[in-house]
Amino acid sequence: MTENSTQTENYLKAIWNAAEWSTQPVTVSVLAARLGLAASSVSEAVRKLTARGLVTHAPYSAIALSAEGERIAVAMVRKHRVIETFLVEELGYAWDEVHDEAEVLEHAVSDRFVDAVAAQLGNPERDPHGDPIPRRDGTLPDFAGIPLLAAEEGAAVRIARVSDADPELLRYLETAGIVLDAHLRVARREPVAGTITVHLGELELSLGERAAAAILVIAA
Repeated sequence: MTENSTQTENYLKAIWNAAEWSTQPVTVSVLAARLGLAASSVSEAVRKLTARGLVTHAPYSAIALSAEGERIAVAMVRKHRVIETFLVEELGYAWDEVHDEAEVLEHAVSDRFVDAVAAQLGNPERDPHGDPIPRRDGTLPDFAGIPLLAAEEGAAVRIARVSDADPELLRYLETAGIVLDAHLRVARREPVAGTITVHLGELELSLGERAAAAILVIAA
């Protein structure tokens, strides 16, 4: 967990992303599940990050980024999302192909390089999945989306953001026409079954909780 190591950057970014997508506390178990690592390994890494002043954490409590930890995390998020946008818009990648590439490249490029790429792209405010791209000063564009699962029956909504965590799910959604900026109408929700039925034009689709939880929408 040395200064500017890939491992340090990945942990800080994972903590930031976990808090971005959920209002639940970021705990060792949550972070372990997100990173696919053993809880004991994550606990030791968090202890080292805490000693370095990059996170705050007491046993059995939530993990939070310090000001310096957040600065590093947001810089990595900016790199990741600018790179994803470049790969799609300039190199013809599909939205399900860019996450793993960006995970590698984000550690190899400088802030100056990313700023230049962002300028070349017109300083976009969101990446191919709708994720807001942090600005050069670390601030974020406004975003007021809600989970599709929380949308009321009969609501007309537009897809504003889709999690890039699962490439297989992204491919499924694209095949079904569930893509960024698509307009949906919520037909009915089945909380017991964990499904939501939506209308996409004349097409009726039933989405399970896994798919619906990955989608954020705004009013159409």
